[in-house]
This record gives sequence, C-alpha cells and structure tokens, in this order.
Amino acid sequence: MRTKEETLLVHTDRHLLSGREYRGASRIDGPLVYMRNTHPVGYGELVEIIAPDGTHRSGQVLDTSDEAVVVQVYEGTDGLNLPDTGMRFLGEPLTLSVSEQMLGRVMNGLGKSRDGSTLPQGAVEKDVNGEPINPTAREYPRDFIQTGISVIDGLTTLIQGQKVPIFSGNGLDHNKLAAQIARQAKVRNSDADFCIVFAAMGVKYDVARYFIDSFEETGVLDNVALFLSLADDPSIERTITPKTALTLAEYLSFEKGKQVLVIMTDMTNYCEALREIGTMRGEIPSRKGYPGYLYSSLAELYERSGKIAGRGGSITQLPILTMPNDDISHPVPDLTGYITEGQIVFDRSMQARGIYPPINCLPSLSRLMKDGIGEGMTRDDHPHLANQLFASYSHVKDVQNLASVIGEEELTALDQQYLEFGNFFEHKFVNQSFTEDRSIEQTLDIGWEALSKLPSEELQRLSDEEIAEHYGK
Repeated sequence: MRTKEETLLVHTDRHLLSGREYRGASRIDGPLVYMRNTHPVGYGELVEIIAPDGTHRSGQVLDTSDEAVVVQVYEGTDGLNLPDTGMRFLGEPLTLSVSEQMLGRVMNGLGKSRDGSTLPQGAVEKDVNGEPINPTAREYPRDFIQTGISVIDGLTTLIQGQKVPIFSGNGLDHNKLAAQIARQAKVRNSDADFCIVFAAMGVKYDVARYFIDSFEETGVLDNVALFLSLADDPSIERTITPKTALTLAEYLSFEKGKQVLVIMTDMTNYCEALREIGTMRGEIPSRKGYPGYLYSSLAELYERSGKIAGRGGSITQLPILTMPNDDISHPVPDLTGYITEGQIVFDRSMQARGIYPPINCLPSLSRLMKDGIGEGMTRDDHPHLANQLFASYSHVKDVQNLASVIGEEELTALDQQYLEFGNFFEHKFVNQSFTEDRSIEQTLDIGWEALSKLPSEELQRLSDEEIAEHYGK
C-alpha cells in the first residue's frame, strides 16, 4: 500500500506526463484503439487522437492496464492506421462547456454545434459523468407537470423530479408524442422558468428533421436544447449523448434554477451501443448479449434526475425506448422498470384502431402520482376518479374477452353499458389530436363524462359527495 507521499508523487508524475504524445497504435478494432507502453493513465481520462492527416479527434480511456490502454474514439476510426496514429492523454475527464445560450441550439452527441453556427463559449466546464447527489439532500417529488395529454395527466401523472419511461415499439407514435410533450409541458402555478433538453440517439435523419421542424413551427425551439446523434454517426457517440444532455440539464436546473424536462430517445439504441462495445472488448455477455453492467449504466443516467433541497430547479426525465418485438420482458425495458418510478406503455392494437396517443393505461403506472395530485395540486376528486377509471376500464377488458366467446348479443345490459363506456373512454378520453392541449380540469371533466355512461351504483371508488357534484353533469 502506498504512503501519502508516494501517492502524491504518482499523481504529480501523471500530471507532468499528461499532454505527452504517443505514436503508433498496436491495434484498431471498430471504434477502439489500443496503445501500448504509455504512462499510467486513469479510467475515463480524456484523450486527443491525432489522425495521420493531422486532424484531431476526441476519445476516452475505456480500459487501462500495465500492458495496454484501450481508447474509444467518439468520431470513429475511419482513416486511422497503426503506425501513424497518435494519442495525447489529457489527464482529465470529458467535459462540456455549458451555458444558457445552448437553449435554442442543435448540437451533436458531444455537444458540438450541428446547426452550422458557432456555439457561444460556456462560462463553466462540467464533467459529463455528473456529480453524485447526496441522497439526504434530495427533495421528494410532489409538483404536478401538465403535459396537456389526458391519459398521462389523468392516469399516469408526471411529477416534477420524477423519471418515467415510455415503453414503445418500432413504428409507433412515440416520436410524435415526445414532440407534443416538449411543446405543451408546463408546471402549473409556478413562476420558475421551464425548459426542455432533448437527446436523440441513433435516430434517422428524417426523425431528427421532424423534431427540429416541429419545435420551429410551434415556436418552442428557443426553449429547447437538442442533442442529436444520427444513425450514420459513429455508434460510440450514442454512449455519450445522454451524458452531455444531462450535464447541461444539471447546470440549468441546479445552478440556474430552471425546471428542466429531459426527453431521451431511443434508449434501446444506447444499450445496443454498449453491447457493441462490450462485444469488441471480448467481455463475457449477459442476457441477450448485453454487458453485465447494463443495469448500472442505465442507473447512472436515470438517477441524475430529481430535486435538491435549497435549490430551486429540478430535472424530470422522460426516456423513450422501443421494445424489440414489443417484448416488455426484454432486458432494456425490464431493467429500466426496476430503476424508474413507473412506465407509460404503448399498445400496437390501439394505434391500429386509430387512437392517438396509443397508450394502454392498464400496464402503465406512475408510482409518485398519489403525492402530486388532489386538492391544492390538481383537483380534489382526481385521486378517486383515476382509481375508478382504472377499475372500470379493467372490467371492460373482461367483458370484451367474454364477448369474444359468447358474442355481444348474449351480454347483459350492464355489460353492454361497460362496452359503451370503454368505447367512449378510448375515443374521447385517451384519443386526442396532436395539436390539442387539454388542461387538467378538461381532462377530469372528460373522465366524469365517461363514467356517466355507467350506473352510479357501479362507481364504488368514488364518494357520494363526488358523485353528487360531478356525475352526469
């Protein structure tokens, strides 16, 4: 074990050696470059790669040992060769220069300008890996965020500082929903500034263009910072994109007091990039070939949300992931569900019936919803109304299953009423247009209108006073 003097000497030697250039790689494998005979370097240390043509690229130490150092190159390794590739270890982690002027700008996954103009030099350099938050300093999330979308506001309410993923599938309208939430989300009864940090990983150009055009047309782009890592960008960039986005979010929230909503899509692409790197490194795979540290990698991102006591801002996360083959037990949604505080689940059959957003409320859940709704936050009847809508719609599914066996004409009069309620619930409460921004009062009123299709005797989760005030009105 080293003494304090020996440890200081090693750190001093490393500092003196930082900036020394090494030339001649021993191996290039995909986005990874191996360099032998270097001085001791740190895990996660920032690296400057010098290409044979003299251009510079950014990289980060992925693995280090006495024999070799493994560096992941964010801009890809095209054009590099073994004898002429150089490296300069900078002795510091990857940082992002952050400022409020990044709102309204379009950047790549590394936080560099993608819209053709120079980004203003930020006043602060932040480590993209974030700073750990003392658990005792966290505030419990309680403030309601209104998205203007009834099925979310009414039944899976989003709370400020919460992390709620959207479980979707290929071809479903999750991008459309993300754009609508970014346009409509607001914190009611609050004077604090609200802004959006949007991170897209591995998306196609037409999807990226859709987000930019949507934000421009609706006039919210000035309040959105976009980090776009496109499908044709090096896949390694996808692993850093959510980190740079969350670094800006932490600065805007905890240092500038803003209420920040972070939307990240598609987290499955992020996990695929981790699997690709793990395969190249020869790591022992875990479930479906993903690395064994997938859980901790996702937790490092999701746990960067929340509120800190004594600071005015907050970070709310809405990560979007596409489930391969619509399999909710796939490792990515499965592990995500363990870390986050609920989920919003898309249903392919609902989209096939023309319902937007195609959210199935039964498997959807917001674990913090109960603490952010009710009197003084949304409306006093909201908790009981949401419970009753869940219970009644669940019974609708049982009636539909029965009807598929015996036929609708054999159903009782009460069962027929439940079918009528289910049809109204799906087409009037869940379904709404892309441009429709409903207040929470409108959402709750539509919920009562749906329950009015049922006899009052069936509304056992509502109080007599609530039924007398709202039923049939």
